[in-house]
Amino acid sequence: MTQTTPTAPSFSPPQDEGSVTITYKGQSSVLPVLSGTNGNNVIDIRNLQKDLNLFTFDPGLGTTASCESKITYIDGEKGTLLYRGYPITQLAEKSSFPEVAYLLLYGNLPTRHEYNEFVNRLEEKSLLHEQIRNFFNGFRRDAHPMSILCGTVAGLSAFYPEGTDTSNEESRDIAAVHLIAKIPTIAAWAYKYSRGEPFVYPRADYSYSENFLNMLFARPDAPYKVNPILSRALDLILILHADHEQNASTSTVRLTGSTGAHPFACIAAGIAALWGPAHGGANEAVLKMLHTIGTKENIPDYIAQVKDKNSDVRLMGFGHRVYKNFDPRAKIMKKTCDEVLRELGTDDPLLELAMELEKYALQDEYFVKRKLYPNVDFYSGIIFKAMGIPETMFTALFAVARTVGWVSQWKEAFNDPLRRIYRPRQLYTGPTERDLKNSK
Repeated sequence: MTQTTPTAPSFSPPQDEGSVTITYKGQSSVLPVLSGTNGNNVIDIRNLQKDLNLFTFDPGLGTTASCESKITYIDGEKGTLLYRGYPITQLAEKSSFPEVAYLLLYGNLPTRHEYNEFVNRLEEKSLLHEQIRNFFNGFRRDAHPMSILCGTVAGLSAFYPEGTDTSNEESRDIAAVHLIAKIPTIAAWAYKYSRGEPFVYPRADYSYSENFLNMLFARPDAPYKVNPILSRALDLILILHADHEQNASTSTVRLTGSTGAHPFACIAAGIAALWGPAHGGANEAVLKMLHTIGTKENIPDYIAQVKDKNSDVRLMGFGHRVYKNFDPRAKIMKKTCDEVLRELGTDDPLLELAMELEKYALQDEYFVKRKLYPNVDFYSGIIFKAMGIPETMFTALFAVARTVGWVSQWKEAFNDPLRRIYRPRQLYTGPTERDLKNSK
């Protein structure tokens, strides 16, 4: 059946908001100031080198707009997160993950017909080529799921060449659907492989989240009965993590894609970036912190170490680099976390410790004054733990959610008329030119 690739809606281009003049050594450069539909205005510095032979210096690129995007908007001061203009709170309340995936990919929420067609495409592409099973045998049983995910995703190009033609819009769309559909299967199989259990294949009669849970937990001797509260919790986690502007892994995907690399390599690069504990490993770090604290009685001492300026102890899962007020996703996750814990009736000491730590920190003036509230990673880690998902799988689940954001950003970059290969500059502070004969 021929698939029609939806066309993303067009929006207003950047607007001219005047200019900034920089004068250096008697020469001047007039730099345009541009505004988007939301957020800070930006100074267009593309002529700075030509006019003044200068570059800008911005370690971490925290004040540099590396691209123009119409996908996700964050206002960290107000605690705002929008997907294609829709508040994350509304999407979490009223939409499913496939609907949000469609929105991020194509710019609009799907009609019923578009939704059904999209879900059918995901179901059709969720199966892996049988030879891909052999990939897993090449890994040790104790391999981290992210290493398996990274390697296997990169290898998909050998099996699905129809998605590697980056010059063709239809081919790019095929690759996007392949990735969104297949990464849950790869992640679930990585988990099964680590446990020595048989792989579970996707089922057409399950939703995206139900399917993922079934592939994780079903066994030949014990069919898995999907709990609707747990599947909805997973659906929410996927929605809340689907995209987050130009973060480290998304920027990595865009940077890799700027070279013309095929999409499977680009997403593998994104997975590698996500693996870092400062990025996608944050919810795993929350559980490691709880293990370190050990018991409720140790919380005051641990909090005292966090407050000590001379200590390197950190309170993981609290505060956020982007959100200076509160993480809008965290409020949704807290409610979901409470529902999951109530449904499972768990008496896991680690989860009880997490709830006690949350209560302690929310009442402590030090954290309240600094607006260091629990973020989405704190609650998602607790939910995964309660559902029986091992800590090593936390980042892999994050990758399942973020794949749709990565491929949406990757596709958007190809339609950008200003698209160029990424080539950041540097402030060189090494030796000046030296003569080898004077060094001996």
